[in-house]
Amino acid sequence: MENEIEIVRHSLAHVLAASVLRLYPGTKLGTGPNIEDGFYYDFHFKKSISSEDLSAIEAEMRKLINENQNFEKIVVPIAQARRIFKNEPYKQELIDDIEKGEDRPESVTVYKLGTFEDLCRGPHVASTAELRGVAFKLDKVAGAYWKGEESNNMLSRIYGLAFAKKSELAKFLELREEAEKRDHKKLGKELGLFIFSDLIGPGLPIYTPEGTILRNSIKDYSNALRAKMGYLEVHTPQINKADLFKKSGHYEKYRENMFKLESNYTQDEYYLKPMNCPQHTQIYASKLRSYKDLPIRLADFANLYRDEKPGQLGGLTRLRAFSQDDGHCFCREDQIESEFSLLLDAVKQAMSRYGLDYYIRLSLRDENNKDAYLGDDKSWVKSQEMLEKMLKEKNIDYRRAEGEAAFYGPKMDLVAEDSLGREWQLSTIQLDFNMPVRFGLEYIGEDGKKHTPAMIHSAIVGSPERFMAVLIEHYGGNFPVWLAPVQVTVIPVSNKHNNHAQEVYEQLKELGVRVAINLANETLGRKIRENEKKKIPYVAVVGDKEIANNTIAVRLADGRNQNMSVSDFAQLVID
Repeated sequence: MENEIEIVRHSLAHVLAASVLRLYPGTKLGTGPNIEDGFYYDFHFKKSISSEDLSAIEAEMRKLINENQNFEKIVVPIAQARRIFKNEPYKQELIDDIEKGEDRPESVTVYKLGTFEDLCRGPHVASTAELRGVAFKLDKVAGAYWKGEESNNMLSRIYGLAFAKKSELAKFLELREEAEKRDHKKLGKELGLFIFSDLIGPGLPIYTPEGTILRNSIKDYSNALRAKMGYLEVHTPQINKADLFKKSGHYEKYRENMFKLESNYTQDEYYLKPMNCPQHTQIYASKLRSYKDLPIRLADFANLYRDEKPGQLGGLTRLRAFSQDDGHCFCREDQIESEFSLLLDAVKQAMSRYGLDYYIRLSLRDENNKDAYLGDDKSWVKSQEMLEKMLKEKNIDYRRAEGEAAFYGPKMDLVAEDSLGREWQLSTIQLDFNMPVRFGLEYIGEDGKKHTPAMIHSAIVGSPERFMAVLIEHYGGNFPVWLAPVQVTVIPVSNKHNNHAQEVYEQLKELGVRVAINLANETLGRKIRENEKKKIPYVAVVGDKEIANNTIAVRLADGRNQNMSVSDFAQLVID
């Protein structure tokens, strides 16, 4: 049963469609579901509409709601449904889909709202009177391909917001406004962190020197955590023969998301790699292993490539070229729990460092769609039970999610909450009994016999590029000092202090501080405001007093000013 607010949102979608037909007769109907935070409906208008038309449509919705019309559910034969929607080509196509489906029903459900009729399974509120106290607002108009297929007609999608209370709607709008200010695409451009070029292609970012520092800081911290756990960094090729991915299962289950390559000199089929795990199996398989050699832990930060649809790309959150703070551990079955403990501790440490709260999502196989996964029931039952048992024994807060497993095994996914309360799936730890079998990986056990190792896939923050987007928005561009691309700007009070300011700049740079200097012929106040605009954590001011005392005047994050030596300040920044 749907939640009450979801039923309300679905009902409002029907009210929207009925209101549009009142104002724009002859408009053809697509579909209109409830979604998170509201609802939408897709329309094929005779004449295109814009956001300026939404106020009139919303007013018509409120008028209809006040008419206290009932939602009436009727079940009709397929043939009758075709007659009801004889002038609705998109509904006719939906009826075709229903008839071709596995169930092949003889009848369908239709909901009536006055003279308005829609093909729908429901449920809905009993009457529009129940919608009177609901806080809703038509939000925007956007283009949407019919059924999400680019080969189909482009329809006009009207989005609406809906909440049980006005205060909830107001809070949502407030948070969204703040999110727009923090949009990583906007801040990334303002802070000069990354760019995209039409000549290079969509989803293929270029990182500036400042952006590269931030990206590398994320990667270096993950690499330090990996090294602490005993992971050794490796590097693997960007292109690989299709044979590798046929063996791993990616060719069968993931090929539509992979970039295919052509060679001028061979007929072999090649692909850009979408992930590192198949290559790591070849490092393991390169020599004979003993039970004493295990666990073998490999880390990899090489670039990965996935053929995402253009409409799915969005800043750094969905890319065609990216990396992962990726790791694979080959271990004995009796080592699985301790390896998971190491990784869970590393993830906890990382989230604490970045200031993110989180919970663990136990991602399991969809038991109604087993064909989408590799391996047999026995290995899946075993691996899923092992992960859930570990979480329970460690008293870790987790939520089950069926259908979210990787195609080769179940996983623990970390879902973090940012400063605006939004959730992001970041880290992942996956247990895989399938890939080692597919690649014939073995080790000689204590009994002298051959055994198959388990394989643990893991990422501490996931993709550093995507995580960079999350952090830009989480911090609003005000990065903690250790992450800030530029940690301090040296500013002379006037031109006569430039030489000493340059000396301070060189000293700080020598001591490992990421430092800039502003020698522009402008007022001190303007230079400080410019530094604030660039969101650089510290300002080090040099004037007569500082030169006489061999100090710098440091403007701290809390707005206080403090005089200190260059070396003491450098230690403050680095710590």
